[in-house]
Amino acid sequence: MLVDYLKEQKTNIILRGLRTASDFEYEFQRALTNRVLDKEVETVFVMTSAQYSFLNSTLIKEAVNLGGSVSQFVPPGVERRLMQKFKHMYRKKFE
Repeated sequence: MLVDYLKEQKTNIILRGLRTASDFEYEFQRALTNRVLDKEVETVFVMTSAQYSFLNSTLIKEAVNLGGSVSQFVPPGVERRLMQKFKHMYRKKFE
């Protein structure tokens, strides 16, 4: 569980990114649950910039899986790892 991991790491802060109002509802429930499990846990929410509000990990993985470039959305290291992960599906595209 996350609260156990936080204790292992000797911290009590969770940083969560929000894109939409529905993200807030979901993340707020999680934050309250974590607070019940450990009253010392603090969750900090950070809003994304509008230009990235439509992105989510599923969209990024789907784009890479279908052979698309995601270089404008993720750092180079992340794109490289995603390409490696999905390389078996599009060997020709990534070699």
